[in-house]
Amino acid sequence: MSAGLIAGAAACAGEATVTTTPGSGAPVQEAAPAAQEPSPTPSPPATVGSTIDLTGTGDGEKLAVTLVKVVDPAGAQNEFATPAAGTRFVAVQFRLKNTGTAVYKDSPGNGAKVVDAQGQQFDTAFYPSNAGASFPGSITVAPGDTGLGFLTFEVAKASKITKVQFSMNSGFSPNTGQWNVP
Repeated sequence: MSAGLIAGAAACAGEATVTTTPGSGAPVQEAAPAAQEPSPTPSPPATVGSTIDLTGTGDGEKLAVTLVKVVDPAGAQNEFATPAAGTRFVAVQFRLKNTGTAVYKDSPGNGAKVVDAQGQQFDTAFYPSNAGASFPGSITVAPGDTGLGFLTFEVAKASKITKVQFSMNSGFSPNTGQWNVP
């Protein structure tokens, strides 16, 4: 019986999506086009400087998220905040514009990841870097307002970062923005 309840709850929660095109809040659809219709020209993938529209889990929660800058490697903020041996800091700056009708209150670092060429994902680091002003642990952004800040990741020195991801609601939002990093 509990397996049925879990399956039902999962079905009601909806499917997670990853948006990779700028200015598109709609999920990426992987369905094949009809045979008689010409294939649409694909949108270029989001890259540094692109904005992706995301929706949160609550009514009226919407953000236009811009990947502003990637600093790789980023220096330590001070002698007590240094990466472990064999790792380096990568700092990512996001601009979060509240385009919804609800106040956005969250911990942006919980919903962000960087991904390397092998597909390994890295969470935010405990220590900030010297790349610029960091997001605090928690932010509050009113409708129409913007938050800007860096998040720092500690990654293996040999890793080549190829993607940055961001999800609202501490990563629990059903859609994720993804940017390619050249």
